[in-house]
Amino acid sequence: MNDMTTAGAGIAPPMGLLAELTHRCPLQCPYCSNPVELERRSDELDTVGWQRVLREAAEVGVLQVHLSGGEPAARPDLVELVETCAREGLYSNLITAGVSITPERLAALDDAGLDHVQLSFQGADAAVTEHVSALRGAFEKKCAFAGEVRKRGLPLTINVVIHRANIHQIEAFIDLALELGAERLELAHAQYYGWALHNRGALMPKRAEVMTALRTVEAAQQRLKGRLAIDSVVPDYYARGPKPCMNGWGRQTINITPSGLGLPCHAAQTIPGLEFWSVREHGLADIWYHSPAFNAFRGTDFLPETCQSCERLDIDHGGCRCQALMMTGDARQMDPVCQHSPWHEEIQTLTLEEAGRDEPFAYRRFARTRRQAHPNAATHQDADA
Repeated sequence: MNDMTTAGAGIAPPMGLLAELTHRCPLQCPYCSNPVELERRSDELDTVGWQRVLREAAEVGVLQVHLSGGEPAARPDLVELVETCAREGLYSNLITAGVSITPERLAALDDAGLDHVQLSFQGADAAVTEHVSALRGAFEKKCAFAGEVRKRGLPLTINVVIHRANIHQIEAFIDLALELGAERLELAHAQYYGWALHNRGALMPKRAEVMTALRTVEAAQQRLKGRLAIDSVVPDYYARGPKPCMNGWGRQTINITPSGLGLPCHAAQTIPGLEFWSVREHGLADIWYHSPAFNAFRGTDFLPETCQSCERLDIDHGGCRCQALMMTGDARQMDPVCQHSPWHEEIQTLTLEEAGRDEPFAYRRFARTRRQAHPNAATHQDADA
C-alpha cells in the first residue's frame, strides 16, 4: 500500500485546478456549496495574483482549470484570466449561472480562448428555477445565454443539483439539455455540507423519489448514448458505498479560494486543526506537495482495519473525510455512508427523518450587512456586495 504522507514522495502532480475567483453570486441557492463563512471581495486575490497562480498551475502539471465562484463573471478581469489560461496552455472551463454575461462579454471570453462553458440550472422551467434561485427571470436568462454559447460553437455542459424541489423534473432536464444543444448533462444530488446542511430537511428527497430518478437517468443514458453524455452523482445518504471523493484526498485536484488558500477539497475547511497554506506566501507546487493540509489524509494508511481489507480501498479511498467528521466526529474514520461503517444505520435513520420534513428554504443571501435570518446561521458573514 502506498503511503503518500511523506512530503513530496510518490505524489503525482495535480490534473485540475478549481479557481474559486469570488464568493459573490446573484443567486441565493439553498444548497450553496460555498463555506458558511464567505470571503469578502476586499480579500480576493487581484488579477496579478490569479495570473501567477495560473502560470504556476501550468508549471506544476495542471491540465484543466475550472473558473468558478460564486459567480466568476462578477470579476471584471475574467477575460484577462481566460487569456492567461490560453497563453499557458490550460484548458479553461467557465462554471457560471449564466444570468449576468452579455453576448458581447461572451464573445470577448471566446476570443480570449475560453474552451468550455458549464451552465447551472436550478429548475427545468421558470417556476422551479425562481423558487430555488430566488432570482426573477433567471430561467429565461439562462436559456438565452445557452443559445449564445452554442451560437459561438463553444462546448456546453448543463449542470443541475438535484433535491426535493426539482427531482420530479429529471426527464424535463434531459429534454432541456437536448433542446439547448448541450453535449453533456451533469445531474448531481445535493451534498450536505456548508449552507446545504442548514437546509437538509428542505432539500432531501424521499428514497422512492431517488430510486425513480436513478432509473430514469439510467434509461436515458442508454437511449441517448452518443448524443448526450449524462453524468449522475447519486445522493450519499442513500448509497451502500462511498463515492471516491475528489478521487482521493490530494490526488488529482487543488482548490484555491478567493483569498488564495489552497484546499484539498471544497469543504476541507470544515475539518478543524488543518493548516492551509496561502498562495500569497507559498508557490502552488509547494502547497500541493508540502502543505500540512494536503498531506493530512493522503494515501489510505490512516483508515481503520475494515477499510484496509476492503477490495474497494483503491477505488473509493475510504470516501469523504468531511462527511466522516460530520457524522462520526473523526475525519480519519471510514465514510459513514459505507455499509460496513458502524454509523451506517444512523445514516439510514436520518434519511427517514429528514426526507419527511416539510421546511421552507433558508436562502443564501449576499446583502452587504444583513446576516442570514436562519437559526443555524449565526456564524454566517455576508460577502461584500
